Amino acid sequence: MTESLKTLIIGGGSIGERHLRCFQQTGRTDVLLCEINDQLRQTLKDRYQLEHVFSDLSEAINQDPDLAVICTPAHLHIPIALQLSKQGIDLLIEKPVSTSLDGLTKLIDLVEQNSLMTGVAYVHRSNPVLESMRHAIRENQLGKPVQINCVSGQHFPYYRPAYRDIYYTQHSTGGGAVQDALTHLINLGEWFVGPVTSLVADAEHCVLAGVEVEDSVNVMARHGQVMASYTLNQHQAANETVVSVICENGIARFTGHEGQWSFMTEPETDWQFGQQITFERDTLFLNQAQAFLDCVQNRTSPLCTLEEGVHTLRVALAILDSVATREWKTIDA
Repeated sequence: MTESLKTLIIGGGSIGERHLRCFQQTGRTDVLLCEINDQLRQTLKDRYQLEHVFSDLSEAINQDPDLAVICTPAHLHIPIALQLSKQGIDLLIEKPVSTSLDGLTKLIDLVEQNSLMTGVAYVHRSNPVLESMRHAIRENQLGKPVQINCVSGQHFPYYRPAYRDIYYTQHSTGGGAVQDALTHLINLGEWFVGPVTSLVADAEHCVLAGVEVEDSVNVMARHGQVMASYTLNQHQAANETVVSVICENGIARFTGHEGQWSFMTEPETDWQFGQQITFERDTLFLNQAQAFLDCVQNRTSPLCTLEEGVHTLRVALAILDSVATREWKTIDA
């Protein structure tokens, strides 16, 4: 590379700062920041010694960034993405893509017309342990997948103590357990065994103080012929995620809190080692930043395409609809 890329980070909240830090750590790109909060913008400018910070998006776009990372609340993603895509800027959009399907057809058309690299920041796809497990599943090393079970939970107030004061409080801004956390597991399941085609769901606000959105979710789903279940809460003490893919000739299991996947092919035998890597959380986001910079430079497919992210959004919206109606929902392609 003869010239450093310019990366514009839009939104300086928790996830925006993480992207800022990790793109900066690649050493491959100059980082610019657009943040409307004056105090936060100045804090991040000083903390990361940024040369270019902006309160106005149009002024930031005038700096001709090569790519932008959209880290605002989810209901703002599409209007911002439309403005950027008209200027030919490659996009990495935080999950979920949006809180509705409004404007997505127009965005997809603009991305195609301008040949833009556009990805959705589902960070599990940057995990080499999960990539190794996926390879084994997709290569049918344990036979054809027939069922996937995901169980996950953490104490959200511990990790996000300001949850009462951010987007999380309302579905309209991307809040609640479905859009905030379960969407990661859904996207992971789709990465493993293909898109969700139908589902029925139950959700409830059980524990978290100061909010009314759901903090506990159960989903029963189909990925075509593959049966699935997803269970998640945001209030348990243990920070654990277990993803099991049951195949015709064995079972593969990811234990996120242990950073490993393993498999078993015969009853009453020990789990066999697949892969284990222990790393800091920033490592996944650094991997994601490196991968998207590769995508921009080499014009290759992002880890999670816009189309894949949109399908996961359709699933999340169907889950919320199923919770309200108590009915099975079919997911359109």
